[in-house]
Amino acid sequence: MTETKAPALSLTHQALHARDLEATLAFYRDYCGLEEIHRREDEPGVRVVWIAEPGREKRFVFVVIEGGPGRVRREGDLSHLGFACADRRGVDELAEKAEAEGRLIWPVTEAPAPLGYFCGVEDPDGNLVEFSYGQPLGPQLGKPPGPGEERS
Repeated sequence: MTETKAPALSLTHQALHARDLEATLAFYRDYCGLEEIHRREDEPGVRVVWIAEPGREKRFVFVVIEGGPGRVRREGDLSHLGFACADRRGVDELAEKAEAEGRLIWPVTEAPAPLGYFCGVEDPDGNLVEFSYGQPLGPQLGKPPGPGEERS
């Protein structure tokens, strides 16, 4: 049997529709620290904006496309975008902000590895966004404490 090797690939972007482009951009700026790096109008009335983490603009972007139906999550739908926080306090602060704005979907939860400490927040278009600390993913802003180390 001949083994087929997949071509070398790199994940570069995720496209999201936005019913209210400016509200969606504000959410991802205020909650996730993403910055606008490109804006254009593809056709009359359809703006497209690329947003990214500062310093990672050439690695991965969100392409936010004006218009579309938004997202209606069905019961049990766990689809989400995930962002790592630098510490547990970051998760707590985002959960508090989301709760005050009526966006908190998953309250702060501590789960066994590799899930860690997390909460879930709904963006203006119905997408679920998870904020976590202690998962073995991302830029390793914060890693779980080892035995005998204090949690932040």
